[in-house]
Amino acid sequence: MSYRPVITLTTDFGSNDHFVGVMKGVILDIVPDAQIVDICHAVQAYDVLDGALTISQAYSYFPTRTIHVVVVDPGVGTARRPIIASSDKYHFVAPDNGVLSLVYAREERMHVRHVTSEHYFLQPVSSTFHARDIFAPVAAYLAKEVESQKFGDEVEEYVRFNAPKPKAVDQNRLRGVVLKVDRFGNLITNITPQDAPMLFIEGAKRFKIAVGSREVTELHKAYAEGSPGEVFGILGSMGFLEIAANRGAAAQLTGAGKGTDVNIILGEAAAAGKG
Repeated sequence: MSYRPVITLTTDFGSNDHFVGVMKGVILDIVPDAQIVDICHAVQAYDVLDGALTISQAYSYFPTRTIHVVVVDPGVGTARRPIIASSDKYHFVAPDNGVLSLVYAREERMHVRHVTSEHYFLQPVSSTFHARDIFAPVAAYLAKEVESQKFGDEVEEYVRFNAPKPKAVDQNRLRGVVLKVDRFGNLITNITPQDAPMLFIEGAKRFKIAVGSREVTELHKAYAEGSPGEVFGILGSMGFLEIAANRGAAAQLTGAGKGTDVNIILGEAAAAGKG
């Protein structure tokens, strides 16, 4: 079987406009046998961190040589650079605004190039739609096995940020934050088992998790283990503590959302009810 290149798309474009369809048309016009996979087009508008979370959770499940296009680009038309970032297995085509930050954090070796070879762009280049005129055609030519160095010079300084990390208040208290709310109303926090190992051990006792209007005192292994109306914690597939409800929206039940503090209290302080 001959190789068919895989190109993925992750954007904040939604599905109400023509944007995603046009990107696919540009790609297929250049490389008709491409397999185009939509990872997500419901990234929160302009939210670079949400885009970074989305691609970081998805990219590594694709075959080697996949080209990932990530467009969450509030700076479109400004001096921000278009880039190609290459790991040992993948290429990423994106604006240089930090949307690949969590990929950089996961990969040992990344080579980043400033895309300057304009003969690979659609002309004229719109100042408002670089996804069509720059990112889609660049991805397509990569899929045609144009070598990445032909698109521009490698750069050492590129935009990256660290995702918010939980902070220890004292030896029994940890403060995290809700990173996002998924479509089921689950609150995805930034707390991992490495941050709070005592919380995730089998049969953990004497803890509470304060978030919004609720105090959570139970961790379950499956959403279906929760009782009706119960808000509980669970280790989700993203590797983070989630605050969830069985067939309900924890965001609604707690009144919490993205950016809400999540406070974990362990030991006697939790048992005594001291937040």
